[in-house]
Amino acid sequence: MELLRHTNIDFMKYRKFWIIVSVILMAVGVIAIIGAFFGFEPLNFGIDFAGGIVMEVRAPQPPDLSDMREHLSGLGIGEVSLQSFGDPNTILIRLPQQEGGEQGQQVAISKVRTALGESWEYRRTETVGPKVGAELVKNAILAASLAMAGIFVYVWIRYAWQFGMNALLAMIHDVVTTLGLFSLLGWQFDLATVAAILTVAGYSVNDKVVVFDRIRFEMRRYKTMSMTDIVNLSVNETLSRTTVTAGLTLISVIALFLFGGEVLRGFAIALIWGITIGTYSSICIAAAGLLGLRHSKIRGDDKAQEPGKGAPQHGA
Repeated sequence: MELLRHTNIDFMKYRKFWIIVSVILMAVGVIAIIGAFFGFEPLNFGIDFAGGIVMEVRAPQPPDLSDMREHLSGLGIGEVSLQSFGDPNTILIRLPQQEGGEQGQQVAISKVRTALGESWEYRRTETVGPKVGAELVKNAILAASLAMAGIFVYVWIRYAWQFGMNALLAMIHDVVTTLGLFSLLGWQFDLATVAAILTVAGYSVNDKVVVFDRIRFEMRRYKTMSMTDIVNLSVNETLSRTTVTAGLTLISVIALFLFGGEVLRGFAIALIWGITIGTYSSICIAAAGLLGLRHSKIRGDDKAQEPGKGAPQHGA
């Protein structure tokens, strides 16, 4: 199945523009990461990472969040965060970490229950200590780093160091820009989001391997063709496959976003962005990054064909 056949798009003509866009996106993500390490918390960490108390409650009728926030803030349990969760009647209550250990957490929970009354439905209550949250942050960073390192080693062995280096840069680009998006829009960042990022890393490298495989094939086939023409030719030849794969995956993830509920919304958002930015980085970061590097060993030691012979136009 081919939606785009015999395209002749000069992607590499705009590679400087792609680089500028990517640098801006990555800068936002880097600021978010640095801020998280130094306690500025530009990321809206979920209960998994930030620690504290989260309560999912349901009212008999849609409550007034302003009155509810003012009422709960007077209990002496710190700043209370309220958020509609799925429907107007369901509210997610977040409380900061309380002093006094586990007993202090239970006292705060009891105060909230007493303030709301018995007419409310208490669906779930979770508490996470600051040490557990810090441990989860470290484990999440370690998991992402090991995943990207493993993918880098595979691509390096399977192709060459030039391909491995560009695949790694593109994956870092995808992960960092995802963090930047969550930071800018204030979306909750939790363990489900980390799982989505790891999924995106695997999905992204699959697309890059397809493009790399075509580039390597064309490099050995047309040894006198310029790298710019080879990259453009290869990207155009794989464009239909990339479009169909990304499009079908996005349809499934969008359905998950629309009908999966609030619990899976952050996971779905990260996947939607990751698939989109991963497809972009396959062309504009990973493929374009090969230009200017030495590729004589990849092209092989055969005698180069005469200039102009067998060199097709893009998309041929």
